[in-house]
This record gives sequence, structure tokens and C-alpha cells, in this order.
Amino acid sequence: MPTIFEYFGLVFYFYMNEHDPIHVHVKKGDKETIFELIVYNGVLTEVRQRKRRKVELLSTTDAQKAMAFIQHYYKDILQKWVDVFVLKKEIRKITITKKIRHNEKK
Repeated sequence: MPTIFEYFGLVFYFYMNEHDPIHVHVKKGDKETIFELIVYNGVLTEVRQRKRRKVELLSTTDAQKAMAFIQHYYKDILQKWVDVFVLKKEIRKITITKKIRHNEKK
């Protein structure tokens, strides 16, 4: 289970047997939300949230922080997906310590 980012207590990761659509699991404590990244021509057009079976969703505040992070770092998340599932590379977790303002672009 490659962990790709950590951001103020939110842990972003993939499972090794992932499937389309491209998505990232975000966990904090015992809560988790799955975020599906919908990309068209290299541009993030939508992010859908869904629940993992038998696991409580992130709080609204944490889900908003995760969404802002994903919107800011989506290209990095996409690249890590390709690195792990297409190129079969090992990746390292990156800890982000700079706060992202809502809707801030990278």
C-alpha cells in the first residue's frame, strides 16, 4: 500500500490492486474517503468522493482539506499513479508542511 503524501494528519495512498478510475484513498485516524480524479486532456475536471465499505467517511473539514490538496497536487497524484501502476516504480511518501488555501492552484 504505497503512501504518496502526508498533509497535516491526512494520509494519501493507493492500494496495490487498484483499478480505474484513477483514485486516491485519504485517511485520518480510523476515517477514510476515496477521491476519484476525473481528468480530460490532462486537466482535472471533477473530483468525486465515495465511501469505502465499513469505514466512516472523513469529517467535512478534513474532506475539504483533502479536496483542496487534490485540486492543488492532482498532477503529482496522476504521475504517482503512472509510476506505481504503469511503470512499476517504487515511490516515496512526501510530507507537505505548507498549508494550501482553498482553490489555490499550483
